[in-house]
Amino acid sequence: MRLLSAIFAKPTVTGGAPNGPGEVCRAASAGRIPTLLKALDALGRAEALDRVTTPLRKAVRGLPLGSFRDVLHGRQIGHPLHPALVQVPMGAWLSAAVLDLVPGAGRNARLLVGVGVVSAAPAAWAGWVDWAEQPKEQLRTGLVHAASNAAAIGLYAGSWKVRGRGRPVLGRALAFAGLAAAGLGGVIGGHIAFRQSAGSNKTAALTHLVEPGWHSLGSAQELPVGEAVQRMLGTVPLFVLRTADGDVHVLADGCSHFSGRLSEGEVTDGCVECPLHSSVFRLSDGMIVRGPATAPQPVFETEVTENGVLRVRLPSAG
Repeated sequence: MRLLSAIFAKPTVTGGAPNGPGEVCRAASAGRIPTLLKALDALGRAEALDRVTTPLRKAVRGLPLGSFRDVLHGRQIGHPLHPALVQVPMGAWLSAAVLDLVPGAGRNARLLVGVGVVSAAPAAWAGWVDWAEQPKEQLRTGLVHAASNAAAIGLYAGSWKVRGRGRPVLGRALAFAGLAAAGLGGVIGGHIAFRQSAGSNKTAALTHLVEPGWHSLGSAQELPVGEAVQRMLGTVPLFVLRTADGDVHVLADGCSHFSGRLSEGEVTDGCVECPLHSSVFRLSDGMIVRGPATAPQPVFETEVTENGVLRVRLPSAG
């Protein structure tokens, strides 16, 4: 009970509700960071885990998956596939937990436990290929996430086995322990996705940062031919490339996968490769040629004025 109180405790505010920013800040400073959040944040700083994550990441990235790797990343659906696949084993296991509380439903509960164990395999594969393309903090936290899920799969596999041997009480106990491990894995997975921003489209906010209309980027003639450069549009960094035939390609410079600088990447055959995790985008329309990115790169419309000034605008910004 003390642990739960510490996790969900709210800062104590005296003298009524805070009225201004200063009072709000002082009130928040008086509170403590929830214990669970501190523990989750600490996972990303656990450098000791690098002894496992470094060789394991190399092994996962070296698997000969070919084009199937992009399928596991979820490129075809526009976002990571792993969270969608996870719904099947979690749904089966939660349903089994309900049936375990219903007299006479043990056979159906065992069936659902087995469905969960089998369907966890593709979900795990998708999770591993996504994990291998993350920075260090996400790799560390993701390793613990995977360990928790592996424990859940092992417990449920044991539950399915002992139920088949006529030991339903032990089977239910193992299943509920597996559900607890899977729940913990879900909490850690949510931390990776939302607090550490793994899997999200890093360019989604662009339409809110770029004002509607045309914006000047300076003289088009001053741009080097065939060499990508970075230009700033307010606070937004842009990838700018002038080709030998006079065309100018302008994309958001921060990769949609994890904000790698495309202007520092390799440009070949009308495409640019992100130097951070090797996602490849077409210059003409920003579409993904190769993952791990699952969201296309925003492309700006361009025009050169009579005075030779390069102007750009984001199509969705008018």
